[in-house]
Amino acid sequence: MNLETKWLEDFVALSNTRSFSASARQRHVTQPAFSRRIRSLEQAVGATLVDRSTTPVSLTPEGQLFLVTARNIVEQLNDSLAHLRGLAMDNEALDIVAAHSLALAFYPPWISRLQKGVGELPTRLVAMNVGDAIHVLREGNCDLMLAYHDPYATMQLDAEIFPSFSIGQVKMIPVSVPDAAGAPRFSFDGDGPIPFLSYTQGAFLGRSVRMLLKNEPGRMRLKTVYETAMADGLKGIALQGVGLAWIPDFCIRDELANGKLVRAAGSDWDIPLEIRLYRCSLVHKPGVEKLWRRMMKLPSDFLRA
Repeated sequence: MNLETKWLEDFVALSNTRSFSASARQRHVTQPAFSRRIRSLEQAVGATLVDRSTTPVSLTPEGQLFLVTARNIVEQLNDSLAHLRGLAMDNEALDIVAAHSLALAFYPPWISRLQKGVGELPTRLVAMNVGDAIHVLREGNCDLMLAYHDPYATMQLDAEIFPSFSIGQVKMIPVSVPDAAGAPRFSFDGDGPIPFLSYTQGAFLGRSVRMLLKNEPGRMRLKTVYETAMADGLKGIALQGVGLAWIPDFCIRDELANGKLVRAAGSDWDIPLEIRLYRCSLVHKPGVEKLWRRMMKLPSDFLRA
């Protein structure tokens, strides 16, 4: 049997309120997410625990029996953890999810700078694609999310529920290895096809590139020769001289400085991006609340990398 303790806590909350909406608010998650977690619990134990046909909802006979077990497990686990930790909640590490490129190249210098303003800040960082990161944030399975801001609102994050800080302005730059004369080996000069290193269809950065190229006649010359979801993957292939790619500038500062990569087009082909740090306002973890209050007191230029 594969059970998650949060499902047990959800079930105990539902037994008290007899309302999915009220329990969801109490558990600091959205009602759809709360409902999915109760169904996951029922699937794990192999029984229907909640009678959803009544208003307010009621527990089935199986649910009433299981409630005793759920309460005992939750209470014993909480007591045991409190004893083992011996630490205040606001001293716990914050769980942060971040887009792969941000986790690798942006996060280390940014978090170092932030700690100079807010003090010691224990964190755990997990890199994943933007879609998965949003899901984790919505489900309440992380404290903070570091992601590119989507001006086209395709991420569908309610600003009231998911407030954010703007922490960086970056650009995606079209780059290529240089030829013997130092000019880009692949560029929009000339008339021939251009080998194109592309982001995969679902990648956030790929959508930004497609928006730029949407009304550009030059896009017809781009012939995709390689695809990956990650900016660092494209950088590695670009350095092998395979084609042209749009890569965030913070990922290629060293390569541009030492001439291993050069601009493949003028600045009018750059793609501006904003980086934001998100939280869920329904979750009231002391460490997150404390960090948010401290960040609100910092000047905006200090927050930005």
